[in-house]
Amino acid sequence: MGRLWIPGVILGVVFSVSLAWAQKTVRLSIATGSTGGVYYPLGEGMAHILSKYISYSEATAEVTNGSVDNCRRVGMRKADLALILADAGWEAYQGRGAFREKIPLRAIAALYPNHMHAVTAEGKGIGKVTDLKGKRVSTGGPGGETEVMALRLLEAYGLEPDKDMKRDRLLPTESAAALKERGMDAFFWVGGLPTASIMNLGATPGIQLKLLGHGDAIPKMREKYGPIYVRGTIPAKTYPRQEDDVPVAVVWNLLVCNEGMQENLVYDIVKALFEHKPEWVTVHPNARYLSLEPQATGGSPIPFHPGAIRYFTEKGLKIK
Repeated sequence: MGRLWIPGVILGVVFSVSLAWAQKTVRLSIATGSTGGVYYPLGEGMAHILSKYISYSEATAEVTNGSVDNCRRVGMRKADLALILADAGWEAYQGRGAFREKIPLRAIAALYPNHMHAVTAEGKGIGKVTDLKGKRVSTGGPGGETEVMALRLLEAYGLEPDKDMKRDRLLPTESAAALKERGMDAFFWVGGLPTASIMNLGATPGIQLKLLGHGDAIPKMREKYGPIYVRGTIPAKTYPRQEDDVPVAVVWNLLVCNEGMQENLVYDIVKALFEHKPEWVTVHPNARYLSLEPQATGGSPIPFHPGAIRYFTEKGLKIK
């Protein structure tokens, strides 16, 4: 039996597709990070949600150099949306640190938290952060988020890292290996839950993992460095043989835009992400942290865009 061609039907399908594409009047560029990190796949999932559920938009995730680069792109309107760490966003908003002038950023949502881990093991004689004095400690890779936050945390406890301890600057996998081999007493790491290298360390026979609580340092860190850090918890059972909740400092990852973005567009972006969160989670698990609570409890140190405030207000939140 030969093929049955129905020109009118084919023409109608092509016309419908062309019309749908033509109706995509807003193109959104999402600045993310490297393809090997969290931001890029998270941004790809976001682009899919926005393109699918905002009828007039077409969103694309862009590979970038990360938070600082992303802030600058939004400021220059080379990106419409950006994923950034709250500390980079705060410096950009203030025009400090890596930024020579203020960048007109506005928050759309606090997305997911990075938790500060202060890791040691039983038998090291370390029960609290101040016990790190005289010990061998890794504060994280040079110039990274972990090192910046670790130095600020130690400062809050009155410790001078280069005088009060033997300081290494290792990545988490290297730090965990050094602690396992008994050469390292403790190390810091800022990241998600759980972190694989810490999980592996906790599962090592003969090692009883210990996480040092440091929630009491957060007020001093905020006093000096701004409302970047908030109190969080590493819940019990996150890591092997971790029996108790551990209070820690948290820095949030944010979705931001330029202050000049249209209010209705921002409203539609926030609505699409929150109302279709389950679909986003199937693309990347960190989307599971998106919730209303951190929007009202200091997840973002920079002001929210009016479009975001409108959505959150409808949900009963009081945004500061």
